[in-house]
Amino acid sequence: MTVEGVIVDLDGTVYHGETLLPGAASAIDVLRDRGLGICFFSNNPIHDGSEYVERLRGMGVDAREGEACSSGVVTREYLNGSHAEDNVFVIGSDQLRGLVEGTNARLVEDPAETDVLLASWTDGFHYHDMVDALRAVDDDTVFLGTDPDRTFPGEDGDPVPGSGAIINAVAGVIERDPDRILGKPSEIAVQAALERLGCAPADCVIVGDRLETDIAMGERNGMTTVLVRTGVSNERSLERSAVTPDYVIDSLADIEQVLTSLDR
Repeated sequence: MTVEGVIVDLDGTVYHGETLLPGAASAIDVLRDRGLGICFFSNNPIHDGSEYVERLRGMGVDAREGEACSSGVVTREYLNGSHAEDNVFVIGSDQLRGLVEGTNARLVEDPAETDVLLASWTDGFHYHDMVDALRAVDDDTVFLGTDPDRTFPGEDGDPVPGSGAIINAVAGVIERDPDRILGKPSEIAVQAALERLGCAPADCVIVGDRLETDIAMGERNGMTTVLVRTGVSNERSLERSAVTPDYVIDSLADIEQVLTSLDR
C-alpha cells in the first residue's frame, strides 16, 4: 500500500508526562525521511496544537507548526461551528475554559444560563460540580464531552483518571448520556486529522496506545492501525477487545518495521 500520512498519539506513545519515551524522537525522524505527513493527536483536552508543538520540540522531537491537534482543539472548532453565541458551562480545567473563551460561544459561570454543558478532565472535580450539572441540564440542554479516555498514563506510566471518568460521573448524576464526545475516535476527530494530513483514510497509518480510541478510530475508517505497548493497553486488554490492530509493536521506536512491511 501507499502510505502518505501518519496520525501519532502522544500520551503513552511519544511520552509519559514530561518524559520522552526511548526511540520516539528517532521514530519521527524516520517518518520525516520517508516524506510522510504527520499529525500529532492527543485526547488530552487542555492544550491546543501550538502548545503541543512547543512541548514536543522541548523534548527534542521534530514537530512543526500546524501538525498537532487535540480533543481541546476539536472541541473549540466544534463550538465555533455548531454553538456560536450559545452559553457554555464547563465542568473541566481552567485551560479548557480558556479554549472555550477563544470561541464564538459564551463561557458562563451560572449553570442556570446553560445552553451547552461541556464536561472534561479536571483534577479539581468535586461534588459541587455534580450539583452544578443538575442545575445546568434541562430537556433543551446539549451535553458534550471532550474525549472518552477513562484513564491516561501518568508520569510513571501507571494510569490515572481521565476525562471519561468525569464525563461518566456527570452522565450518571444527570441520568443522560452525552450527545457527542468530540475527541478520538469521533468522526469529528477523524476529519480534523485528515484535513491536517491532506490524505485519504486508506493512505493513512494511525499509531497509538489505546484500543478503544486510537485503534478503533483507524479501524472504523479504513486506516492501517498500529498499537504500541508503552501505554494503557496490555496483552489482557488486547485479548478481550473487539478491536484488533493490524500491527502490535513494543514502542514507536519500531515503526520502521511496520512501514517496511507495508512497502512490500
